[in-house]
Amino acid sequence: MSVLPLVFTSGWASGINAYAVVLLLGVFGATGLSDDVPPALQRTDVLIAAGVLFLVEAVADKIPYVDSAWDAVHTVVRPVAGAVVGALLAGQSGSLSDLAAGAIGGTTALASHAVKAGTRMAVNTSPEPVSNIALSTAEDIGVAGVIAFAVFHPVAAAVVAAVLLALGLAVLVLLWTRIRRFLRRRAQRREEKRLAGHAREPSGPAAGPPR
Repeated sequence: MSVLPLVFTSGWASGINAYAVVLLLGVFGATGLSDDVPPALQRTDVLIAAGVLFLVEAVADKIPYVDSAWDAVHTVVRPVAGAVVGALLAGQSGSLSDLAAGAIGGTTALASHAVKAGTRMAVNTSPEPVSNIALSTAEDIGVAGVIAFAVFHPVAAAVVAAVLLALGLAVLVLLWTRIRRFLRRRAQRREEKRLAGHAREPSGPAAGPPR
């Protein structure tokens, strides 16, 4: 059970920024700061790929509406990443089955992803981009801080992650009205684009005058 707190924390963080989790854990393992990071996460190609994708997400995550589209694409990616990282961590320590660790990491990642995606939908109801930039920056700093804390104090970090997850779910419930408004606006824009596309379609050849 000693690896369970790190699995839970990495799952929570993966639901917010999976690439940052892989990158940070890999760096901690490659530099010898942690013995709990499996070799698979320390590979150079994995670190390079995670670093590039982290930079892409860092930009996309700060642009209104692009962030929500990015979240939609990562509805599968983040939980899968949380499950894989959890299974790798468990396989490294041998104290928890890979299946259970994967389930814990994936489920926690899915829950935190729902909080992140839902919060972004609510923020996108405001036209100004400052909120997106501030929220994205806070998420990046929070993930980095909690993961770094988890490497050295896994139990305390798991408590912090659990509190943040609970608070996020509570905020998500409170923001549900704004989220529904965002979904209605997005559906309306799609319908307007569809109607505009039909309006631009060329009409058929006009019939000639009768002889």
